[in-house]
Amino acid sequence: MEDLQSLYEAVLEGDTRGTKALVAQALDEGHNPQGLLDQYLIPAMDEVGRRFESGDYFVPEMLISARAMKAALELIRPHLSTAERESAGKVAVGTVIGDLHDIGKNLVVAMLEGGGFEVIDLGVDVAPEKFITAVKERGANIIAMSALLTTTMPGMRSTIEALKNAGVRDNVKVMIGGAPITQRYADEIGADGYSDNASSAVRLARELVSV
Repeated sequence: MEDLQSLYEAVLEGDTRGTKALVAQALDEGHNPQGLLDQYLIPAMDEVGRRFESGDYFVPEMLISARAMKAALELIRPHLSTAERESAGKVAVGTVIGDLHDIGKNLVVAMLEGGGFEVIDLGVDVAPEKFITAVKERGANIIAMSALLTTTMPGMRSTIEALKNAGVRDNVKVMIGGAPITQRYADEIGADGYSDNASSAVRLARELVSV
């Protein structure tokens, strides 16, 4: 394969079948799997995020590109050495207790994975104890909480309090998002960051792990 730029374009266009074929061919030809991630796949997802924020892409385009990226990751991960598997960070993602909405959460998961993060998807209706376990037992260094309902927003505050009571608040960064969430609310409950969309969530996570 002479032109690996086609791999970048396949992810950008959400061409899952083409992405898988190009990744398989590149691996067969001996291309470095980490290099494929760093030079083509992750930059493609970054461009997807940029286009979303500029209004050129919408949620459907983000989802199909994320699907193509996920297919690529499934092929690449087995070829990464232990040394190469160091991720940008480990993020435990979940919709807070009492909230069963997952579309926004799933999109954040997909974009974080595409951005090079290892993601622990805790699902929906996540009790504070599950977030604590993700930090203590699975090494999460970021917690990302989502809520779609104003009635479930207090679950974010109670989770942060639970992290403090468990003695692990200083070990983890907390980011929050969802339709009713604002930066003011993030500041009020002591979260480390707020994002209003999946694309900016990746940028925020990178900022938090660099602090």
